[in-house]
Amino acid sequence: MSDQPIDLRSDTVTRPDAAMRTAMAQAEVGDDVLDRDPTMQALEVEVAGVLGVEAALWVPSGCMGNLIALTAQLRRGDVFLAPAGAHVLIAELGTPAWLAGGMPVALPHDLGPGRVSPAAVLAAAGAPGPYYTLRSALLCLENTHNSAGGTVTSVADHAALVAVARQARLRVHLDGARIWNAAVALGVPPASLTAGVDTVQVCLSKGLGAPVGSLVAGTAGFVEEARRLRKMLGGGVRQGGVLAAAGLVALARRDELAEDHAAASALASGLRELGWEVTAPETNIVLATVADLPGTLQRLAEVGVLAVPMSGRVRFITHRDAGADAVEEALRRIAKLGQ
Repeated sequence: MSDQPIDLRSDTVTRPDAAMRTAMAQAEVGDDVLDRDPTMQALEVEVAGVLGVEAALWVPSGCMGNLIALTAQLRRGDVFLAPAGAHVLIAELGTPAWLAGGMPVALPHDLGPGRVSPAAVLAAAGAPGPYYTLRSALLCLENTHNSAGGTVTSVADHAALVAVARQARLRVHLDGARIWNAAVALGVPPASLTAGVDTVQVCLSKGLGAPVGSLVAGTAGFVEEARRLRKMLGGGVRQGGVLAAAGLVALARRDELAEDHAAASALASGLRELGWEVTAPETNIVLATVADLPGTLQRLAEVGVLAVPMSGRVRFITHRDAGADAVEEALRRIAKLGQ
């Protein structure tokens, strides 16, 4: 491997390969705002089928997809619940409150990192009160949970959370930006992890390697409203098939995420052998606890290993452009830090 930096900051740094670029260049296109783009429409139908929902809508980013879902389901002042550290709480610049008008409440991880119990949801939702009290309206789940280290919510736990949400008269949105990783880690179809939700957002530009794009999905009625909201937010596209073609290629590569998970496990094992305090990864995210976070990140960069801070720890993410060989080289470079 060359002396180029090994970029483990995120699985969003992947670049489209030759096959994906060819698909983009050859895509059949049309004006998606006026007449619908045929390749975009094909991607939306495919994703809806994989997720087990009625319809889906391409959006430029996962943040926009989450915002559209929350905007469609919240009235101003409504409370929405989400696990502490969820992306909608810490990484979307406050738009769920600013634009969707929701009042966020963070739920403790009482079942382990990234996981909340039905009892915690029920307690936070509370009971209906007089008109002048806060009204809980929505539960936002995240699978996998990024800031907790890519932790996975199982099919059974997902079903239990949806059931208690219904008991508390809450709608359910799933931030499934990395649901593909969860499905591969569990060996289950993605639709089993979306069962019962009202809306779901999934990302194609992380581990699957598309250059841009997410989809927000749910009922046909929701998607009709979501299309209007996307336009209001400036997210309408014209010849979007160029991007959707990349998404179709990415979607077909879901099983390859197992390689990223294996690389993350190898990285974690290697770091532990070097004396690092590392959490065993469930998917492709490795969190390491260090005494001097800024200093460690700087020293890593100096030996050509790029990482970022997350939840007070060093976060490494393996991906299709940084797999087993990259991990081996990264560990060789990191070993120099102890010399």
